[in-house]
Amino acid sequence: MGSEPRTVPVTGCADLAEDFGFSLMAVAHAYRTAVSSVLAGVAQGARGFQTLAAVVEGDGPDQVTLAGYLRIDRTVMTYLLDDLVAAGLVERRLDPADRRRRRIVATRRGVDTLRDLQRQVRAAEDGLLFGLEEDEREVFRTLLVRLARTAADGEPGGPSCEVDADPCDDTTVSPAPGPG
Repeated sequence: MGSEPRTVPVTGCADLAEDFGFSLMAVAHAYRTAVSSVLAGVAQGARGFQTLAAVVEGDGPDQVTLAGYLRIDRTVMTYLLDDLVAAGLVERRLDPADRRRRRIVATRRGVDTLRDLQRQVRAAEDGLLFGLEEDEREVFRTLLVRLARTAADGEPGGPSCEVDADPCDDTTVSPAPGPG
């Protein structure tokens, strides 16, 4: 018998509604919940969606650059890209400037899939932000993007290639076994 999430402080516990970290966690949890059904069919869920977005919006990044930008371990990135390739969303192409490298390029299907998912995710986000007026939503989005960029830029040593916790997934991602 499940219980509904509490929206009021637990008796005997501090009210954390004004706490920055608690608020971030609450919003991240609500976001995960709101978009999980939209991204359920995407290879590796939210992580696959973000990778596809970076490929579509990027300039044919190579796998190492993509892993660093998204802060995903390079080994995990290999399996993630394998899944996106198998789904027909991206391709690995030889880099004409350096045949040892492969550029990651979105397929037409990948671009179309991303655009459709972006519309659905935006609708889910708007549902999450229902408590804000339209102009407040845009201000919130703008400030959140600025904060995320500033926070990432301020990291010692620049972007990490280590696996960070996916803000859209509560589970730890392990490399999937390779084919065969």
